[in-house]
This record gives sequence, structure tokens and C-alpha cells, in this order.
Amino acid sequence: MTIFITGAAGFIGANLAKRVLTDEPGAHVVGLDNLNDYYDVRLKQARLAELEAFENFTFIRGDLADKRLISDLFARYRPQIVVNLAAQAGVRYSITNPDVYIESNIIGFYNILEACRQHPVEHLVYASSSSVYGSNSKVPYATEDKVDNPVSLYAATKKSNELLAHAYAKLYDIPCTGLRFFTVYGPAGRPDMAYFSFTNKLRAGETIQIFNYGNCKRDFTYIDDIVEGVLRVMRRPPERKTGTDGLPVPPYALYNIGNSQPENLLDFVRILSEELVRAGVLPEDYDFAAHQKLVPMQPGDVPVTYADTAPLERDFGFRPHTPLREGLRRFAQWYHDFYM
Repeated sequence: MTIFITGAAGFIGANLAKRVLTDEPGAHVVGLDNLNDYYDVRLKQARLAELEAFENFTFIRGDLADKRLISDLFARYRPQIVVNLAAQAGVRYSITNPDVYIESNIIGFYNILEACRQHPVEHLVYASSSSVYGSNSKVPYATEDKVDNPVSLYAATKKSNELLAHAYAKLYDIPCTGLRFFTVYGPAGRPDMAYFSFTNKLRAGETIQIFNYGNCKRDFTYIDDIVEGVLRVMRRPPERKTGTDGLPVPPYALYNIGNSQPENLLDFVRILSEELVRAGVLPEDYDFAAHQKLVPMQPGDVPVTYADTAPLERDFGFRPHTPLREGLRRFAQWYHDFYM
């Protein structure tokens, strides 16, 4: 089997590729990434170096928005499973740099859909985001909830991906599954995420900003739980069925993957600080109180994220379960080993 993973040098993509290559030695993983400099390229290169140690891994450096490249790759490798994880991430970055979100998240995803249409695949799995829920007041967030009021361009592009995928599933009978990820964290993660950026700033003696005066909750989901969820989903595409009208029912599904246990940001910062001290990243006498500042909510942010994962558990017998302290402990130890 050939599995095509976009964003293969990214946080989730690299961990997924490594797990597939380790658990399924007969599989051929083709990875695509443009290795852009949105964050420290050394992290992407380090992830990629681990993958290139596997003989059944092929890496292509290229851009998702390059339609000819994507079409050529599908024609050459004929993947049975496609996992689209490449995207321009970041809520706040989308406010000041909208062009790259349209190019990567809209045009790039369209190119993937077109390639799946021209070169039929068994299953297209793609990354959506908890951001699509916007400022919904009902919690936990369920995939049946209305998500028509995004509060950032990033969220709007992810909602657009879901709509496009549904249309292609209906029109061309392409089995598609969208996964709404909730605040993914862990070793070798994204430096723009709070746990990583806070660590960098605290180590540099800078002040961290805690938004909404600490009155925010996030459903932090450990990377291994995300990968396990993706693996289970990608192996079982939605069934192709015929409706009562004689027309195909879209083979389309949507799931949340989150820890279903929102953590208050102040508690999160306390646990992170304790684990950074434990790992030796920061000294025991570090004055955390002097390096924290409570600030108002920022544009594009939401006060809470909270995943309803009952459908994932019902259909795949799995729900994320890694406690926040355990996940942050692994991150802190990795950070110490990688940077110190």
C-alpha cells in the first residue's frame, strides 16, 4: 500500500509517517512538504531526518499549491490512502498574512481533491480544526453543531475544506473523512503553540502573556493520541452507499479528536512551569510570577475549546486519554535534550 502524507515534515505529519513506517513495514509512505520558514526549519529537518532512515519512505520537497506537481505525484505513485496535513496554521498569523492561507489551505486543498478525482483513492483523510467552532457557546463541541460563524480566516479556510470535501465526496464518490484537531501538543511540536512559545520566552527571561486574564480553557491533545486517532480512521473509509433516490450518498465523515478535558490556562502554565523545572530547563528558584502578565482576549481567540469525542469512540473504539502533566513532562524532557 502507498500512503501519501502532505505536511510530512510537520508536527502531526512526521509523527504519523513515523508510526506507519514503524508499524507497517510493507507500506510505502510518500511525504510532501515545502519546508517553509513559518517556524524553526531545524525542527522540520530533524523530523525529516528520522523519517529518511526508513527505506520505504520517499520525500518530495514541493508546494501543495503547485497543481502540476500534485497531479504528477498522484500519477507516479498512485496512492491508495491520502492524508492531507499540510496547511498554513496559526490563528493570529492569519490576521496579518491572509494570502498564504488562501494559497495553502484553499488552493492547495483543492489540488488534492482534484488529484483524488483524477486518480481515484480508497480514502482521503484531511485535517480540519477545532477553530471551526468559532465562539459557539454550547460545549462540548459536537460535529453536528452549526459552524457558520468563524472568528478567524484560518477557521474559515478549514470550514471551507470541509465543504469542498463534502462536495467532492458527493459528486465523485471519493471517500473523505475530516478530523477536527484540538490544540495538539508534545515533543518537537510547533514553536508558535503556547506551551512551546511560553517555554522559549521563560528561558529567555521574557514575560509571557496569558490571554483573557487567564479565563480560557483549552482541550490539549497529546500528539500520540492524535496519531492513534488518524491511524484508526484512515484504515476505515466511509462506506459507499446508494440513497432512496438512487443516487450515491456522499461517503463522507467528520470527527473531533480532542482530550475531552479542557484545562484552565493558569493551571496549564503552573503544570508547564513545574515540569520545566523538573526537566532542568529552568532553575528551581525561577520567579514565574514576575514573568507572567494577564492580558485581554486577542482577535481570533475563543474562551474555550472542548471536544465531544463520542462518535470517535463509538465508531473506532478510541478516545484520547494522555493526561496534560504526562504530555508536558515528555515535552519538557525533549526540549531539554534538543536545545540544552
